Amino acid sequence: MAIDRYREICSSHRWSVPADFNIGSAVFRRHASDPSRIALHWEDENGATSRLSFDNLREAAARISNALAALTVEGGDKVAIMLPQRLETAIAHVACYQLGAVAVPLSFLFGPDALQYRLEDSEAKVAIVDPASLPNLVPIRDKLPLLRYVIGVAGAREAWTLDWDSLVERASSEFSPRATRASDPALLVYTSGTTGPPKGALMPHQCLLGNLPGFVHSHDGFPQDGDLFWSPADWAWTGGLMDALLPSLYFGTPILGYRGRFEPERALALMSKYGVRNSFLFPTALKMMMKAVPEPRSRHALKLRSIMSAGEAVGTTVFDWAQHALDVTINEMFGQTEMNYIVGNSHTLWPAKPGSMGRPYPGHRIAVIDDDGNEVPSGEMGEVAVNRFAPDGNRDPVFFIEYFKNPEATARKFSGEWCRTGDLAKRDDDGDLWYQGRADDMFKAAGYRIGPSEIENCLVRHPAVANAAVVPSPDETRGNIVKAFIVLAPGQVASQALEEDIQRHVRRFLAPYEYPKAIEFIDALPMTTTGKVQRRVLRERESGTDATR
Repeated sequence: MAIDRYREICSSHRWSVPADFNIGSAVFRRHASDPSRIALHWEDENGATSRLSFDNLREAAARISNALAALTVEGGDKVAIMLPQRLETAIAHVACYQLGAVAVPLSFLFGPDALQYRLEDSEAKVAIVDPASLPNLVPIRDKLPLLRYVIGVAGAREAWTLDWDSLVERASSEFSPRATRASDPALLVYTSGTTGPPKGALMPHQCLLGNLPGFVHSHDGFPQDGDLFWSPADWAWTGGLMDALLPSLYFGTPILGYRGRFEPERALALMSKYGVRNSFLFPTALKMMMKAVPEPRSRHALKLRSIMSAGEAVGTTVFDWAQHALDVTINEMFGQTEMNYIVGNSHTLWPAKPGSMGRPYPGHRIAVIDDDGNEVPSGEMGEVAVNRFAPDGNRDPVFFIEYFKNPEATARKFSGEWCRTGDLAKRDDDGDLWYQGRADDMFKAAGYRIGPSEIENCLVRHPAVANAAVVPSPDETRGNIVKAFIVLAPGQVASQALEEDIQRHVRRFLAPYEYPKAIEFIDALPMTTTGKVQRRVLRERESGTDATR
């Protein structure tokens, strides 16, 4: 077990955020002088490969910044980046930041309706697309009068698109980054909220600096010689940008981009081929790997040094498997778009308790609060909140600026100086937080208050269960009963006997009122593009409010 240096590390932390800071300049300016220094490796599902040095990144970003400026893009203008993991995605982000424009990352998986809402709400002036995202823009193009230009990557072409390669060829390779304040807007990221339409979280340049303590510690002293990062997290989301792409580039460490579906065997092969040492893997991805390839090191030459996981609770089963099968202790992390990387583990510096979210990372003041904004005692459940002011008295740079064009939602996010996360947890006497679920995922059954996380983690410990989600199912007598939607592991077949065995398994480890009185086997759980289970969809299905049922 690691020596507990937590208090020493936190007490020595001081924020020193420069008045002027630009993400675009920060991720390459210090590293481009060495032409051999690799910024990105890239591969797609067909085996095509490429790579980009930091000097290549500097030059390509300069050309795109100049091209955007020629299209009258100015400081504060919104540029939608609708691309998967590919070289042009990183180039476009750097180009926007150093131009002073605001990048609006949008998943290439979004359909026309989702795209139209975000493009209209963000007032995007330019959109950058590829062959995967362009088809969903075509039917709504005429409904977006504020979208003046569409740039097509990799041959994405319509009569009204501009060609990326042609713009690059014509533009100058020299560009002087615009001066931006650290507090100026850099990103507009749309949250996948559980209620109401998505909200655009406007993020400042300094939020990258606010992420760094957590990133460094969750990867056990990042960077170290030989480190190379990979994550399947989409670069259109905070998890892909702030937990993978941008901090890796900031530290001058190469990152691998892969364009293709996540498949456990393929993921392990990629990590072996490129010598990946650091990764951010969602709990869902880890569960898939655990079930599909129980002994990965017998088939792949892995060099993994650190794994961070976030989005859902990892649970003791996956935690123990990673230690045994990958020889890595998972550092769980907790955060959200509006203030990311605020809580987590760093097992080489303080003990990582299996199933715990960890402790507040250095530089962040975290509390568990009640409905009135008061801190609750250890052992009691409350909402995780982060204070605008760090323990050193300085303002914490990790915060979002506002919800774009939504002052009411911004105000509701705060109780005084505390910013609410909407996630419930308990704090133990050591200061570790234990995730209890989303506030809107909690429910009562037979008078007991129940959170799905503990039950789901117990279910996954059963050898036949690959993944599970727990929701309330209406019941005349009890109000609700616990229902589990279960995805079976490969080779398992649904049966009444298996259902009863799974129920006995949960009763053996948890309270009697927590076992699922109803079980439904399904092929796949509804998931967000960020890898979180959409329990809301299952709740609506159970309550009969799902119109598609």
